[in-house]
Amino acid sequence: MTKEAGKRSRVNRGPLAEIDLSALQHNLKIVRKISEERPVIAVVKADAYGHGSVEIARNLARLGVSHFAVAYTGEAKVLRESGITADIIVLFDRSDVEDYFTYGLVPVVQDKETARKFSVEAVKRSKSIRVHLKVDTGMGRLGFRPEQTVSAALEIAGWEGIKLEGLMSHFSEADLADRSYASHQLNLFNEIRFAISGGLGRPIISHIANSAAVLSLKDAMMDAVRPGLLLYGISPFREGFGLMPLMTLKTSVLAVRDLCAGTPVSYGRTFITKCDSRIAVIPVGYADGYSRLYSNNSEMLVRGRRVPVAGRVCMDVTMLDVTSIGGVCEGEEVVILGKQGNEQITAAELAARIGTIPYEILTSLGGRARREYVNGH
Repeated sequence: MTKEAGKRSRVNRGPLAEIDLSALQHNLKIVRKISEERPVIAVVKADAYGHGSVEIARNLARLGVSHFAVAYTGEAKVLRESGITADIIVLFDRSDVEDYFTYGLVPVVQDKETARKFSVEAVKRSKSIRVHLKVDTGMGRLGFRPEQTVSAALEIAGWEGIKLEGLMSHFSEADLADRSYASHQLNLFNEIRFAISGGLGRPIISHIANSAAVLSLKDAMMDAVRPGLLLYGISPFREGFGLMPLMTLKTSVLAVRDLCAGTPVSYGRTFITKCDSRIAVIPVGYADGYSRLYSNNSEMLVRGRRVPVAGRVCMDVTMLDVTSIGGVCEGEEVVILGKQGNEQITAAELAARIGTIPYEILTSLGGRARREYVNGH
């Protein structure tokens, strides 16, 4: 199958994700207000958390955001090829060194070996490349060990073709009520950044504040903030902070079944009607990112009212018990995530039902849905 044929085969399956760009603007204003107008490094990795990185980046760029962060060079290339000219920081990728020069990207350097590769390539091209160093202050994932960072930074800064522009780290639990470990990471990061700046005789751009830290650790905001989840309207805390979710996930009733009491529904007969019931079948299943863990364990909205998932979620369809709502018909709108009438199903609610986090909900559902952008400029 060709790439184009592969695209066509998915056009009409699964839900529609309606992305509200006015909510994006609203959330950016909140971030800027809280961070006291510090520069925003907008995190648009994982296809902007399922919202569509190209459209999100285009709209943020129109709103004055001049820095973006992605996970891998492939994501950065998509943005460049779509006309995004702002700085793009690549958080993880250590391969394809040439792409950084071809597409004008800013690498996050995690070790001296990778930094050396950038230096060699820069010299070969008679160019220089801006880099940000990452220090592992307690995430235990990637980055220079704290005791190695200052000496490594000063050494790398002296290599031909390298301009050490920034220093970053990442909190492992800034979203917890107990922020003692986050404070430990912050103190360690401050010691390192001051030592590097002193050794260089000049300041460097320091950034560590993710969404949770923007909301809870004022001292972490430093030279720039690095929000992701906040921009998409989700708070990592119980308090909403006035944020507006961008994504509403919709579908429509595929078929309606009137079943007698005692009739099993879906695989394994885990749901059996207790009375004469009306069951709506919707064209969304676990192939569309709607987890099988929602079997008999979630709700959707029909006519602004909550209706339960009936039986096991299938690969391509899910059943809803709409008995409590009279006369539900084929073609009626169903909201999986978002607001309908006075009711709302949030990413936090869906996450709690299956023991995960809103990030996974957005990337799983939004990443596989067709998208429609509204309220744009």
